[in-house]
Amino acid sequence: MKKLIISLLFIQIIWAQQPTKRIEFEAPESYPEGVAFDKAANVFYVSSARLGTIGKVTKEGKYTELYRDKSLKSTYGLKVHPDGKKLYICAGDANYSKFSTPDTKKKMARLIIIDLKSGKKTSDIDLSGLVPGEHFPNDLAFDSNGNAYITDSYADVIYKVDTSGNAVVFSKSELLKSAGVGPNGIVFHPQGFLLVANNGTGALVKIEVANPEKASKVKIEQFFPSADGLLLNDNSTITLVQNGGANKIFKIKTADGWVSAQVAESTSVEDRFAFPSTAAIAGDEIWVMNANFSELTEGNNVPSKKFSLQQAVFTPIKK
Repeated sequence: MKKLIISLLFIQIIWAQQPTKRIEFEAPESYPEGVAFDKAANVFYVSSARLGTIGKVTKEGKYTELYRDKSLKSTYGLKVHPDGKKLYICAGDANYSKFSTPDTKKKMARLIIIDLKSGKKTSDIDLSGLVPGEHFPNDLAFDSNGNAYITDSYADVIYKVDTSGNAVVFSKSELLKSAGVGPNGIVFHPQGFLLVANNGTGALVKIEVANPEKASKVKIEQFFPSADGLLLNDNSTITLVQNGGANKIFKIKTADGWVSAQVAESTSVEDRFAFPSTAAIAGDEIWVMNANFSELTEGNNVPSKKFSLQQAVFTPIKK
């Protein structure tokens, strides 16, 4: 009986340490960074930091290429437009592209728009001339009118592209600035403001859409250096993806309209996320892209063929 109890406890420990479920797919050398879920088609769209392609992944793990353009070096954050017909993609050449050139390295900043029905590009908007210096278009969000807001993590600004394709600098707030990678993940709140993760400082920044000069740091006890993607779960809850060694996902809640907030839940270390970058909501599940960028920074690895989306399962933080 004693041996049986010990065996059962051992099995429970092994079971408890298993990572959460994954959707594995084969996309050689792609190193996807961004992920978006298309409710109508029931598929994920994924970007490629290394090849600049856009792929489609089913829940069963079948990968097919949706869009390829030889002029693209890297693609990062991507989102399905609220109309459900278009896919918006951040395209640049920040770090890991296999096809990087001196003319594009840290210079390219484009917003690509793909028609989801045909898979063809409908718009290609150059953002690089709006602000001098280096560029890294990283993530984007839509407001209630369908306008897009794009973070530039090297220029430390947010661009706005309206529904007619007109692009302007939306915010140059000091709170977006960082010595390295600055504004990264971004979401729009239906009460009329943006929440932005500053990758370098680890701060969460609130910016009023009607008055972009009005920006404030969300008061929170914990900072999140290497903060990456954000999701808005509901008006009082966001999901934040943190990599850079932490490799955890957090749910952050507010009770005062994002003047302040608290970390409410997090994933477990045992889940073993592999450089998580961005996340998408599919039904009632949150799926996180394992970007595996540590393989690229080490430089000695043979590029991976397989990648994965991993489900985030949260546990309440003990106070």
